Amino acid sequence: MNSNVLDLALIRVAALLESDPAAAARAAQELVREHPGHAAAVLLLGAARRRSGELQAAAAAFSEVAATQPESAAVRLELGRALLAQGKPDEAFASLTRALDLEPDLAEAWRELSSLHASRGQWRECDTAYARFAALTNQDGRFVEAATAIAQDRLDHAAALLQKELTRHPDDVAALRLLAQLAVKREDFAEAERLLNECLKLAPGYSHARFDLAEMLHTQQKAAPMLPLLERLLVLEPGNLDYRTLQSAAYSLLGHSGQAVRILADVVVEFPDHPVAWMYYGHALRSAGRIDEAITAYRRAAGLSPGFGEAWFSLANLKTFRFTAEELEAMRAQLARADLGAEDRWNLEFSLGNALESAGDFAASFAHYARGNALRRAAIQYDPERTTALIERSRALFTREFFAARAGAGHPSSEPIFIVGLPRAGSTLLEQILASHSQVEGTRELPDVSAFARELGVWDSPPTYPESVARLSRAQLAALGERYLRQTRPHRLLGRAHFIDKMGNNFLDVGLIHLILPNARIIDARRAPLACCFSNFKQHFVSGVWFSYSLEDLGRYYRDYVALMAHFDSVLPGRIHRVQYESLIADFPGEVRRLLDHCGLPFEEQCLRFHETRRVVQTASSEQVRRPLYSESVDEWRNFEPWLGPLKQALGELAQPGR
Repeated sequence: MNSNVLDLALIRVAALLESDPAAAARAAQELVREHPGHAAAVLLLGAARRRSGELQAAAAAFSEVAATQPESAAVRLELGRALLAQGKPDEAFASLTRALDLEPDLAEAWRELSSLHASRGQWRECDTAYARFAALTNQDGRFVEAATAIAQDRLDHAAALLQKELTRHPDDVAALRLLAQLAVKREDFAEAERLLNECLKLAPGYSHARFDLAEMLHTQQKAAPMLPLLERLLVLEPGNLDYRTLQSAAYSLLGHSGQAVRILADVVVEFPDHPVAWMYYGHALRSAGRIDEAITAYRRAAGLSPGFGEAWFSLANLKTFRFTAEELEAMRAQLARADLGAEDRWNLEFSLGNALESAGDFAASFAHYARGNALRRAAIQYDPERTTALIERSRALFTREFFAARAGAGHPSSEPIFIVGLPRAGSTLLEQILASHSQVEGTRELPDVSAFARELGVWDSPPTYPESVARLSRAQLAALGERYLRQTRPHRLLGRAHFIDKMGNNFLDVGLIHLILPNARIIDARRAPLACCFSNFKQHFVSGVWFSYSLEDLGRYYRDYVALMAHFDSVLPGRIHRVQYESLIADFPGEVRRLLDHCGLPFEEQCLRFHETRRVVQTASSEQVRRPLYSESVDEWRNFEPWLGPLKQALGELAQPGR
């Protein structure tokens, strides 16, 4: 066989390796028989045997070539792979390190070395080796079209591109990672977590996947599992700003505000000109109740980057803060820029709306609020029909008979106190009152019940929740209750008998809560429709409250909420205790006593002095609940009544006085 014919034969065998390693081994064996000692043919034979599971024969073939080509890094790589597959890590390590001595930029050798270190529990060495592999291969830059499609919300197109690649190469961790990012976009967090864990199983040193997993857990406010991920990342890159700010956020979520502040205090010393670092430092200080220092940090962020809209909004979001005339002019100047990004623009619109409302210029204030909301609404995907349909399916499923058939099911714990309802309805105030009691611990808005609903199919297409709840056995309902208690335990730092879950959107899942935790207390924080809806309209939420960026969406959402809660009042009479914000203001001692009675708690005077209670508060009302009760906000919406026609129309009869 002449050299050209042999080269073509070798190419054909190499092509077979991917699809049919056994056939490639037979073809390579024939070439070796015809050309004894031919290095390329023997190398192909060894590779084919390794992929076919003939590990001893593969190692023998590679050893033969290595003897004749001692300076070949590729041969040493293949020999190392075969030895690793045989369970001979020491010999494999020697072969792989020799390959890298010969060719330091041999990417595949770094990947194999990373896996070997992982098998030995040598995590720093594992991550270091994989980082070298990733840098040499530009692994995360191979799917530009798919990544662009995800960024542009063309999710079906991105999914098709990635699935095509994974059909050919199911172990391609870069494709799996992008598919996980796509799942996060769709709020399918269970699938995203599965994909990222698969990435890390295939490539234990894949730091980008590990960071994505930590970020995804943060999106769900699952702080406890974030910390070991971030600690490992920081071993490799102790100065990484993204890792450290996310670590601080995890500690803050867990209520460890001191640790969160300490981390970011060090960060701003090291990165004194980094506006994002100063903003996160401000967030940590605010959560810890150190408001004056938070203001200084936010102002430093805005001063370093005058177009940084989120820094300005962080100041506006303090509620008790007032901008100077110079700061108002600085914000207006930034809005006049043609090159200002959409996110910075809507943050500045909300900030100016807040500032001008405080100054009594309500027409100009509403104009800024309206522009900010319009920009935000255009950037999100929210379908009010989906919410209405969920409410209707819940009312159809959760009947008196349905609950009666499952009486006694669930976990018997009476530890949780759920505060549900719309944002800006007084839930943080109720939480602060209850957390002032010696038997109650305030935590935060916990995501666990919403996560259960996602697992049960609320975001499936078509949705299978809440109907899927009907298929849960008594044992499964009890297990979900136990799981809720287990998952929320890291947030309970004081060891008190009861704890508060203030996730307002849990009103959508009251039926599930009742079934898995039948003895938990449920409190509905209610505020007058126009006041509540407009307060949401002028509040820019970072994420999740997608119904709040349109007066029409807000009115419809409020109607759906009222309808569902009225249904539960009917089928579970007395189960939910409602606290009307306006009634709380009018008869504070009486409402507090009734609230404590519902929770089975003895009256404690400290609950009336809630503003004296020092604890971490991480919602938009954090400063308001640190001062005595005030009534100024009850009728604030009336300043904007001339522009609330669309909201009144959407609310219908609920917009009438006294509703």
